Amino acid sequence: MINAQDLLVTAYDEAQLGLSEGGIPIGAALFDSDGNLLGRGHNRRVQNDDPSVHAETDAFRNAGRRRDYRDTIMVTTLSPCWYCSGLVRQFGIGAVIVGESKTFTGGHDWLAAHGVSITVLDDPACVDMMTRFIAERPELWNEDIGVAE
Repeated sequence: MINAQDLLVTAYDEAQLGLSEGGIPIGAALFDSDGNLLGRGHNRRVQNDDPSVHAETDAFRNAGRRRDYRDTIMVTTLSPCWYCSGLVRQFGIGAVIVGESKTFTGGHDWLAAHGVSITVLDDPACVDMMTRFIAERPELWNEDIGVAE
């Protein structure tokens, strides 16, 4: 059986990498139903000067093409925003593991209502990382989630 906490390690490492690059610390990874890593990524809004490179989209792109995504698992350190929730829904990703949803609720309830299996871990390390980032860089956080100052 797949251990959600074990899968989160890859996404968390990506979030830490993004933070070390001066970016927003959100990481994601896409796995198959056996727990094999297909792709990993992190938010690159700052690094690439591109607001569309969220952690989930980066992991999805790095996974490459598949005919069917129903048996895949998207693991993300933070509840997916509406943009990334749309990606999950559009491509029929069957499950999402959320590292934490305390600092940002995102669209995971909407995904659950549309049949996506959702596991929210509320991992203390993920909560701490985002809480510190939001306190230290509120302007960048608001830019990423589309909140005008």
